[in-house]
Amino acid sequence: MGCCFSTAGKVTGGVSAGNREAGEPAASRLPAAEGGSARRSLNFQKLRQLSIRNKEQNQPGKEREKDKEKGAAAGTGHRKKPSGLIPWGKRTDFGYAKDFDNCYAIGKLLGHGQFGYTFVATDRVNGDTVAVKRIDKAKMVLPIAVEDVKREVKILQALKGHENVVHFYNAFEDDNYVYIVMELCEGGELLDRILSKKDSRYTEKDAAIVVRQMLKVAAECHLHGLVHRDMKPENFLFKSNVKDSPLKATDFGLSDFIKPGKRFHDIVGSAYYVAPEVLKRKSGPESDVWSIGVITYILLCGRRPFWDKTEDGIFKEVLRNKPDFRKKPWPSISTSAKDFVQKLLTKDPRHTHG
Repeated sequence: MGCCFSTAGKVTGGVSAGNREAGEPAASRLPAAEGGSARRSLNFQKLRQLSIRNKEQNQPGKEREKDKEKGAAAGTGHRKKPSGLIPWGKRTDFGYAKDFDNCYAIGKLLGHGQFGYTFVATDRVNGDTVAVKRIDKAKMVLPIAVEDVKREVKILQALKGHENVVHFYNAFEDDNYVYIVMELCEGGELLDRILSKKDSRYTEKDAAIVVRQMLKVAAECHLHGLVHRDMKPENFLFKSNVKDSPLKATDFGLSDFIKPGKRFHDIVGSAYYVAPEVLKRKSGPESDVWSIGVITYILLCGRRPFWDKTEDGIFKEVLRNKPDFRKKPWPSISTSAKDFVQKLLTKDPRHTHG
């Protein structure tokens, strides 16, 4: 089994029901973490509520600072609609196809977010089912919201065809909405699969299969000059319910392009999976590798490597402490698997295993 993890580490080069849409700004409210008797074990169905997010506007450098100076609400990524002004989305021609209704028939609702809804839709020509994110132009008040949508579509186009990325079919628009047509993944989230396992943990063999697919996604992103920036079990979907279903990365709303040698200076991601360099405001592609390391730790032992009752406490754990490899089941896990996880969770990104 150890060789499986060793091989996975050397990789270099869908949409299902959800609560966040393409077009939702990169910033999201930071909900309070649960306290009290919250347990560290993943045998805790409120894990989603504990996946605390600290997201700022996903807008590079000076432009973000300009937005802040203009009074953009910190931590929300948007301001209230100025009275009497037409939302930026309503006066923008995105350049997408205009014949959505001729191509697809909207079906049942899958989920919703701040800016719109996700539906199952049917191709009017061949009868295939797809997922459609319908984003309300009226809610794109500021230019940054428009740019968020354009960037996500651009990213999906760049990654199109990769076996472990949810497939992008096309983007449409009309006077009121932008429609992003994508592959429908019906196998649920990786998080749900983890929670369904005995002791909420995978065997080494099965974990290696999952991790290898995640590393392929990271490698493909980085090959295109992209950083996903929010890799976590909720953002990986299974194509179907079969045991060996392929894993698909989704939700590129926080993803961004980065030039070689440059760093991101905003804090983006989900608290349990955020890399130390993100908290230090000098992150790059290696932050995706760290997040995969956290997921791998969870897959193998059923616990999070960094835990606290508050978001600040989680961040301190990430910055100051090392994962615990002494408690069960780690003594029974192979040395090569433990070494692999430790290399992924290297706090100095210059030494990250690649």
